[in-house]
Amino acid sequence: MGAPSTTATTPGSTDQRWYRIRGGAPLHGSVEASGAKNSVTKLMVATLLTPAPCTLTRVPRIAEVDVVLGMLTELGTHVEWLDEHTVRLTTERIADASLSEAYSGVNRIPILMMGPLLHRVGEAVIPLPGGCRIGKRPVDFHLAGLRAMGAEIVEQVRSVQVKTLGLRGTHVALPFPSVGATENLLLAAVRAQGTTVISNAAVEPEVVDLILFLQQMGALVDVEADRTIVVQGVDRLRGATHAPIHDRIEVASFAAAAVATDGRIEVVGARQDHLMTFLNHLRRLGGEFEVTPRGMTFFRARALEATHVQTDVHPGFMTDWQQPLVVLLTQARGASVIHETIYEDRFGYTRQLAEMGADIALSTLCLGGKSCRFAARDFEHSAVVSGPTPLTGVDLTIPDLRAGFAYVLAALSADGTSVIRGTRFLERGYEDPVGKLRSVGAQVETDPVPADRVAADRVAADQVPAVH
Repeated sequence: MGAPSTTATTPGSTDQRWYRIRGGAPLHGSVEASGAKNSVTKLMVATLLTPAPCTLTRVPRIAEVDVVLGMLTELGTHVEWLDEHTVRLTTERIADASLSEAYSGVNRIPILMMGPLLHRVGEAVIPLPGGCRIGKRPVDFHLAGLRAMGAEIVEQVRSVQVKTLGLRGTHVALPFPSVGATENLLLAAVRAQGTTVISNAAVEPEVVDLILFLQQMGALVDVEADRTIVVQGVDRLRGATHAPIHDRIEVASFAAAAVATDGRIEVVGARQDHLMTFLNHLRRLGGEFEVTPRGMTFFRARALEATHVQTDVHPGFMTDWQQPLVVLLTQARGASVIHETIYEDRFGYTRQLAEMGADIALSTLCLGGKSCRFAARDFEHSAVVSGPTPLTGVDLTIPDLRAGFAYVLAALSADGTSVIRGTRFLERGYEDPVGKLRSVGAQVETDPVPADRVAADRVAADQVPAVH
């Protein structure tokens, strides 16, 4: 079993130890949103369900994609890049159903491979997943659902052993509409014997994108009312070609950058239907948008004003939109409240924003108007942001992917220069962030890693908790 392959240079990748950003300049121009990381990586796993070739276009050249391709290669997948953003994946046979423990804690993708491997060879050994330092994010829902479908599971310290004589359809009621658990059950159900009903399922655009790909492969999947997904199992799936959705998190990130700097940015590939809740809050705050033939343009319509936001599952306000919004709220007049209901420990990044001058108070109370599952559990999952407060450039260290762009946004809004370290987190989820920022006028300098140290840095990056 090999270790993760992370040394190949990919077009569009960047190898920086830090960014130096000078703030205070409005951003103007156009950027194109990449394919959604949270969709592409799951689509790659789905290709394991068939021995036929599958082609994915609009694939972002980011480190997280490289990591998943390394996993697939280890399992027996042939990877062929047809152009800079198009990859063909063919898994004629599973060479090894035991994924290396080197991937333990790297990201949450391995746990999604259980269903496809059980269908292909009847067994698998999968390392336990990792994730951003934003909460425990257990896999109990995943394992309980697979057990109900007939999988025998033995949990070990760093891995999970699974085997089956054949998965069968069943009714799984998820205690929480978990995106990962829904995707896992979908991947297991499409080739299971009989019908699987997933109640309280996640219905995020990325989940729907996976369903559309599976349907092209020959799966029978119905999305019904009240978060119910019904899957009728089929004997085999064929190859397919699919263009993943654009990354709605990246879209929101650049939308926030336009509003924060009082600039104007068109994001090519932005879709209003994927952003409805975000757009409502952006407008209440003082931002505005226009739909264009290529996507959407974002800008500031008036002075920013405080607002109240509660994160929730789709179609609610996405938890990954929370961080750039908090930076915007530091420049809004009044006291804003953000209630985080998805992850219990996602406000740690605000402490460094406070060093820049932000006035952010954390609370263990549910301040969003209703109680959530973290009520009375001593988690600081609400924040009160008072503003406007001028931000001053400082040295920052990125703790996780989504906090990474929030720090970039804060640096762009600040007076003076900020140095941001830990950029590998950002680059695992954002394709060519420096190039895109420069294209809209951001003043960003970087510290390139010498060629003889690139491989070592990339290996080190794969030992840290993964992106969400």
